[in-house]
Amino acid sequence: MSATPSATERPLKFSSPYLRADLVRDAVDYTIEGRTIVVNPGTTPVTVAEVPRKSIPPLSSTVLADTRIEKADALLLLRPAAEDVEMTGITREPGWHHLADLLGPGEFSRDTPLHRSAQDEINTVLFDPAYILGEREAALDQREFNVRANLWFAPAGTDCFIHNTHDFIEVHTQVHGLGRMQRFRDHDQASLYQDVLMSPGYTTPDPFCATGPQCSYHYPMHQYRADTDCVWLAIEYHPVPRALRTLPVPTLLENR
Repeated sequence: MSATPSATERPLKFSSPYLRADLVRDAVDYTIEGRTIVVNPGTTPVTVAEVPRKSIPPLSSTVLADTRIEKADALLLLRPAAEDVEMTGITREPGWHHLADLLGPGEFSRDTPLHRSAQDEINTVLFDPAYILGEREAALDQREFNVRANLWFAPAGTDCFIHNTHDFIEVHTQVHGLGRMQRFRDHDQASLYQDVLMSPGYTTPDPFCATGPQCSYHYPMHQYRADTDCVWLAIEYHPVPRALRTLPVPTLLENR
C-alpha cells in the first residue's frame, strides 16, 4: 500500500516572479510538477519514485520533471522564469541588496556588482562535520547546525571577490546561467588551480572547507565567477554553540 501524500510547504523569502522558490518539509509521496531544480539541504538521501530507484544525496541537487519524491525531511524547489527573462531585474525585488550595503564601510567594493537576496531559515540538522566533510569514516561527534539559504546575482564576466573566511559550512547550487566556483593558492587571480563549472541544477559536490579547532572551518582562497548573468543559491550550515542546543534534535546523518 502506498503512503498517503503529505507535506508542509511555504514560499521562501526570496521567491519572486523571476524565480519561484519553495521550502517543502516532511514530504511523503510528494509530486514534483513541471521542470524544477530540487535541492536536498538535509543529511539523508531523498529517493525519487522511479525505476531503478535512485536518490538525491545529502547536500546536493538535481533537475526533476513531473515525478514523485518518496520521502524527504526538507526540499528546496526552485523554478526560474523563462530563459529569455532579463534576470538582472531580480535585484530590484524586495530584500535584495548590493553586498557593499550589507557589510560594514570599506568591507566590499561597490565596483563589484554582486547582489544578495533576503536570507531564510530552513531547518535545524544534527551531524558530525568531520564525517560530512570526508575527514573520517564514521560519525562520532554530532553537532547541531542552523540551515540558512539565500540567492546571489552577478552579471556576466563578474569575478565575485577571492576570499577564504567563513564561520560556517556552505554549498552552492546554480539556478540561472553559467558560472563556476574557483579555488586559488593565494589572493591572486593568477594562482587559480581549480574550476568547478556550474550549470542550472548543479551543486558543488563537496563543501570547499575542512574542519578547524573549536568548531571552526578552514577554506582555501575561493570565489564565484559569473560567465553569463547568473543566479545561484547558497546554503549555509551555522554551528549552534552547545550551550544553546535545543534537544531533542533528530539525527539526520546516519549513513551517507
